[in-house]
Amino acid sequence: MLMAEQNQVWIGSRDSIIYIINIHSMSCNKQLTDHRSSIMDLIVEDGNKESSSSEVYSCSLDGVVIAWNASTLKVNRRFHLPCQTLTSIKLHNGRLWCCIGHSIMVVTTNGFFRQELKIDELSKEISTSFLCFQLVPEQDQVWAACAGHTDIYVWNIKDFSRPPHQIQLQDCSEISCMIKVKNQIWVGSKGLSQGKYKGKIYVIDADKRTVEKELVAHADMVKALCSAEDRYVLSGSGREEGKIAIWKVE
Repeated sequence: MLMAEQNQVWIGSRDSIIYIINIHSMSCNKQLTDHRSSIMDLIVEDGNKESSSSEVYSCSLDGVVIAWNASTLKVNRRFHLPCQTLTSIKLHNGRLWCCIGHSIMVVTTNGFFRQELKIDELSKEISTSFLCFQLVPEQDQVWAACAGHTDIYVWNIKDFSRPPHQIQLQDCSEISCMIKVKNQIWVGSKGLSQGKYKGKIYVIDADKRTVEKELVAHADMVKALCSAEDRYVLSGSGREEGKIAIWKVE
């Protein structure tokens, strides 16, 4: 889900449809049906001086990426990445960073390959995949979590060949999500707290790359994190609890 233009909320669905809600009328009177698989992520690129209209990128699980004109809702471009699963995308310096399971592929906004961060550079013994990632461009870093691993890995954007820095999350049993808020990385997970497994959030200082706080958020795993104007973070738990917590960012 994201805010596009000044009055649109775009919502991607598992039914492969993008629903567009007008925030003034609070009605959903537009649907985009060009995808053929579950919508996994949506990002927006603000318009430049030549074009005041924003461009929204959507990606679906089958590897299709579509660039939309947010004003006309017409397709500007579309391409298909050579992968079986595409779970998330981010935009940085005119490049799309695409999480495709065993690697993070960097392509142009037209889909042309530029570079790739492969998971086998991290572990040659354990079969794993990227769960989630965040870009920290001011530090030339990409932060990632991997299935079956309870550490956070930090690579240098300019040189993927260098071994990643590892950040250990104490008493963590499983990582599910992460977001960047100001100069912090918030990591949603499940871990031990007072002898019981609970939903936990690790707040990491992006400069020092150290865990500053451990927040016990929920009785169930933290499944989603959302930033509200970098002032608050909302955390959502799994189905066993199904609650939302609101945290003030310091």
